[in-house]
Amino acid sequence: MTNAREQDFVFTDADFRRVVDLIYARAGIRLNDSKQSMVYSRLARRLRALDLERFSDYLNFLEKDPKNEEWQHFTNSLTTNLTFFFREKHHFEMLTEQLQHLHGPVRIWCSASSTGEEPYSLAMTAIEAYGSLKPDVEIIASDLDTQVLTKAKNGIYSMDKLDKVSSERCKIFFLKGRGENTGQARIRRELREMIEFKQINLLANSWPLTPYFDAIFCRNVMIYFDQPTQRVMLEKMGRLLKPNGLLYVGHSENLHHMSEWFHSCGKTVYRLTDKAIQEWGAHR
Repeated sequence: MTNAREQDFVFTDADFRRVVDLIYARAGIRLNDSKQSMVYSRLARRLRALDLERFSDYLNFLEKDPKNEEWQHFTNSLTTNLTFFFREKHHFEMLTEQLQHLHGPVRIWCSASSTGEEPYSLAMTAIEAYGSLKPDVEIIASDLDTQVLTKAKNGIYSMDKLDKVSSERCKIFFLKGRGENTGQARIRRELREMIEFKQINLLANSWPLTPYFDAIFCRNVMIYFDQPTQRVMLEKMGRLLKPNGLLYVGHSENLHHMSEWFHSCGKTVYRLTDKAIQEWGAHR
């Protein structure tokens, strides 16, 4: 690998290492060497917007002012937001079963909402479980990336994003666009009203959340954090769960290193251990 790449902007190995350190400090995200091309392509847009030629100038610009609004663009650019409706179908089947044993009000936190497909899938599941367009269910959907939160709040998707949604659900939960909006669909107002979107950095010392939750979805998030960071984050989430609440994690994640506090009750679904309930439950 050459020290400076033959590209539009000067991007050295030292620049990449600085990016790795900055995004880890800012968002806890670990980037390995395989992400160098991704970093270049995503941050090159910001250099163009600021009319800069060197990555070092861009990083100097960031570090000069910790409150610079460019930090949000930097973080948004490096956040991965792969998602789709009803991803990991078995989780929604288990959520349905869980909801059928709960009586309102029910509270769910989707901790990495991305562009909204996951929290809207949760809302659809709740509506179907209770047979009402206005179930007694509150969903908090959060993300670090402000751009995807804006898209999620709007609830407008191209029709190809609905390819994993059944035709029956499409008819019930989406409004197809007409005229200049042909090829798009919008989530029904009733679903949008069930969800409160918030920007939350999971690395922050405190989260603007009111306990307690019946379910927390934290899927495909921990893969970006090292194990010490995972432990801190998961303990905080555990303290926000009701004693019978469930924590849903991603298909490639497990909580073996947190067995003191969580035990498996299904495929990548966890409950609090008796010890966790006893130690964290005195204030509930």
